[in-house]
Amino acid sequence: MDTHGGHVTPVPAPSLDALWSILPENAAIDDATPEVLSIGGVTVTELAEQYGTPLYVYDEVGLRRQIRRFTEGLRERWPNSEVLFASKSFPAVGMYRLAQEEGLSVDVAGGGELQMALAAGVDPARIHMHGNAKTDAELAMALEAGIDTIIVDNADELDRLERLLPQHTGARASMPQQLLLRVIPGVAAKTHASQATGGAESKFGLPLDQAAEAIARMRAHPLMDFAGVHLHIGSQILDVAQFAEAVSKLSNVTDDVSGGTAFRTYDVGGGLGVKYTTTDDAPSVDAYLDAIVAAAREHLHPDARLLIEPGRSLVARAGVTLYRVTSVKRTGRTFVAVDGGLADQMDAALTGQRFEAVLANRLADDWSESVQLVGRQCESGDLLVDGAPMPEANVGDLVVLATTGAYGYTLANNYNGALKPAIVFVGDGGSRLVARRETYADLLATHEPSIGSTV
Repeated sequence: MDTHGGHVTPVPAPSLDALWSILPENAAIDDATPEVLSIGGVTVTELAEQYGTPLYVYDEVGLRRQIRRFTEGLRERWPNSEVLFASKSFPAVGMYRLAQEEGLSVDVAGGGELQMALAAGVDPARIHMHGNAKTDAELAMALEAGIDTIIVDNADELDRLERLLPQHTGARASMPQQLLLRVIPGVAAKTHASQATGGAESKFGLPLDQAAEAIARMRAHPLMDFAGVHLHIGSQILDVAQFAEAVSKLSNVTDDVSGGTAFRTYDVGGGLGVKYTTTDDAPSVDAYLDAIVAAAREHLHPDARLLIEPGRSLVARAGVTLYRVTSVKRTGRTFVAVDGGLADQMDAALTGQRFEAVLANRLADDWSESVQLVGRQCESGDLLVDGAPMPEANVGDLVVLATTGAYGYTLANNYNGALKPAIVFVGDGGSRLVARRETYADLLATHEPSIGSTV
């Protein structure tokens, strides 16, 4: 029950059984302490004690299993294919290394992501670079590293490449650079406006009339190897028919831009949505792959190379964010405040995404309240879950925010001087640190020119 001004309101809550569909695959009730959640055989109480909170926790076994659903599933359906990890969803060196180990190629969308992928040991021949506003420095970095593919977004980028390609002396100097062209498919994705990228007014890619000119330029340049086209309609898409529609648009590109001549490569992007709440109905990986490949068989050349770029759907469910309750107050509402917030979970504010929370050290207690689960940043919009059902929380309790493996770490920031959380991978009863917690020394390091100086 939740008490507001003397009135008691019943609180609808999902059952604990329903939460297993959004918690990591290897989440469970701990055998020794049945009131405590464990992930990968490690209790959240152990994790909080060893690594502190807030903490990004990933089920490594479940994560690897999900990757194989994509890689093996696509290979079985379309042998001449490649799965790229859309690394903007979780750009951590440990994740890049895991992707490499599991046979994923990687797409990066900036110089920082490229540097992390290279630091992780990712083979440059398996790296693709995205971005609608690549700088000279980023393109030069990609060329020097000898990455496999650059996805060209616009004519200005071609100007840069025409200038840079003859100059670079990197791993593949004097060899043609493989390029794809991003095109606008004209598919208005059913998702949050900030996550739609394939509509006619998208900032990404070129319409077909401009695409033809760009392709002609690439084909004419001796240091450019034009391989094919790329499209992406958006993120958190729950209707697989929209992916099939996007693939069908590629036949228009082939007909209108290339005179019916098939390209070697078609990259159909990513964007598969995930189940964030117990009531969401998200497609399975198999349903997604079935839709993509059926459309490819109908509209693409059978010998073409087919690429997909899952990100969120690879990592979201595997990750949770672990917090500790710092205060509970019952004023106009019941507010349960934790030691994180907008600084480590910006997606809740940016897209209004609904998350599910669980009091992870008291699983056996009745969910008797509906609370505002809030963070510690100085914004009323620092609301992690609006009306979260849970037991009466106490200071020191542990809260797990489920399905936060995508974009939490990506968007982590220093709001109010917050320190970016650590990342831990768990599995088979053990844990390992993937990224350490930011320190105040880290926070101050870039301000060194001003420290001790006089104005």
